[in-house]
Amino acid sequence: QVQLVESGGDLVQAGGSLRLSCVVSGRTFSNYVMTWFRQAPGKEREFVAAVSWSGNIIYEDSVKGRFTISRDNAKNTVYLQMNNLKPEDTAVYYCAAKDGSVVYRPSRYAYWGQGTQVTVSS
Repeated sequence: QVQLVESGGDLVQAGGSLRLSCVVSGRTFSNYVMTWFRQAPGKEREFVAAVSWSGNIIYEDSVKGRFTISRDNAKNTVYLQMNNLKPEDTAVYYCAAKDGSVVYRPSRYAYWGQGTQVTVSS
């Protein structure tokens, strides 16, 4: 059974930084696409960033230049470094894993973490 556990969410002021972590256990981490999604109150879950098993990286347009996704296969961990945070980044952030290629639809992901809250105050 695959388990994902996120951490690192917090309350920060606009312009601040946070680093989210997601530790994966249960299967071979290096084979997975790892993706961060977020969901704000009253909104649908949306794609933020993904890193494939081969290291290809994709970002949602609004986070390009501010967020950095990375993975450490030796630690079974994916990270999301978030800089220059804005109030509109406030959401619950989820990491998700799947086999195959990167896709943007949450329904295509088999494995999910419980989420970590990021709140950015203005």
